[in-house]
This record gives sequence, structure tokens and C-alpha cells, in this order.
Amino acid sequence: MTFSLELVLVLATLVTGLIWLGWAVARRWMSPERRATLPWYVDYSRSFFPVLVIVLVLRSFVAEPFRIPSGSMMPTLLVGDFILVSKFSYGVRLPVTRTVILETGEPERGDVAVFKYPRNPAEDYIKRVVGIPGDRIEFRDRTLFVNGEPQETEFLGTYEGVGSGRMMTGANRYLEYLGDTPHEILMWEESPGLSGGVRVPEGHYFMVGDNRDNSNDSRMWGFVPEELLVGRALFIWLNWDYTGGHWDLSRMGNRIK
Repeated sequence: MTFSLELVLVLATLVTGLIWLGWAVARRWMSPERRATLPWYVDYSRSFFPVLVIVLVLRSFVAEPFRIPSGSMMPTLLVGDFILVSKFSYGVRLPVTRTVILETGEPERGDVAVFKYPRNPAEDYIKRVVGIPGDRIEFRDRTLFVNGEPQETEFLGTYEGVGSGRMMTGANRYLEYLGDTPHEILMWEESPGLSGGVRVPEGHYFMVGDNRDNSNDSRMWGFVPEELLVGRALFIWLNWDYTGGHWDLSRMGNRIK
């Protein structure tokens, strides 16, 4: 269990709820004069508890906003994209303990998924699901192979980066067909890429960034266990790259695919 905003939210909801409940029970034995005086901490708890419950339920079981901090998913996601992630796509989980209480589905090859970084679960990562349990994943001559089948790519031209993504200007854009999910990727022609093959074990997933030569992903640190999954990325609701001095209102509402 790691200290996080989710844990703070759960504790705040619990504390305010207990204070409000304790006052409601205790006031039965109070004098009329004492009942008429509401302590400040009870007043605050009564006001904040319903709000905290709503936020906790929505954030834990429905959807949660995230901000993209790096360029590992370019060109699909840019630095400064604010996205909404479905929290029920891969199972409804209890907050903090992350225990699944309702099975709702599993990641599919091609999904863009948020998960806890296996080497530091306090960090959230976002990558594309390239391999599902049982798949054999290989990178051969810069081409992705899934179960021995090369994934078709189509050259789209040279990439022109903006904001914090300017460093990727000049990279080659490709349309990659990963199963039924075509999506764009970036690759440097002079970069040798990574090679080798692995079999994805049961209960694990192989995650790779769309910015193939600038992504810290499963090719470096291995598989993502099912219990570290957070949810499926749905759409972009804002783009504001304040570090790179760029924003793009046209990206608002774009579905992530």
C-alpha cells in the first residue's frame, strides 16, 4: 500500500463520516441547549462528507483524470494532454487495496491503458497494450511481431513536433495495424530499436509506448501484472503544455485509439 491521493481521499471520507455519525448519536443524550450549538468540526464534516463520498465513488469506480507528463506516447498523446480514464473497463476495484469486486473485462491488444509502474507502484504509467497473456512478442528489424505475425506498417511522412515534443521533429511517422486497432507510431530511422522475443505469462501484459525509440516500457522492465492495471484511456479533455508553452484546443474531445 503506497501513500497517495486515493488514500488521503479515503481517510478524509472516513474521518468526516465518523465525526458526523458520532455527533448524531451523541446528541441524543445532550441537553437542548447543547444540541443547538454545533461544533465547528462537526459543521465542516457534515458539509464535506457528501462531497467526499461523491468524489471517491466517481474517482474509484467510474472515471479519473490524468495528465500526460512525457512524450512516450507521441504522436497519440502529447505532453500536456489531460485525459479521462475509465476505471471500470478492467474490473471494478476497491480504492487503495485495489481488490477486484466485479469483473467487467480485460485489456485487449491495442488498448491504451493506465497502470501502476511495476518498479514503483506510486507512479502511474500509460502505454499501449501490445501483448496479452499467451502472446509471443518480438521486435525484429524494427518490426513488431505478435505470435510470429508481423504487424503491418504504413509510412506517413516526417513528424513535426510542438511544445515539449519539438525534440521529436524529424522522426518518421507510421501507421501500425495492431490487430483491429490502427494507430500512429514514431521511430527514428537511425535508431537500431530493440530486438528479441518473449512469451507473455498468464495474468500479465506487455506494454509499449507509441514513441518507439523514446519510451520506458516493457521492453526494458518486463510485464505488467493484472493487479496493477488502473483503467483504459478514453479521450482528451484538454491540452495545455505549460512547460513547452503550447496548447491546442482542437485536441479537446479527441477519442484515444
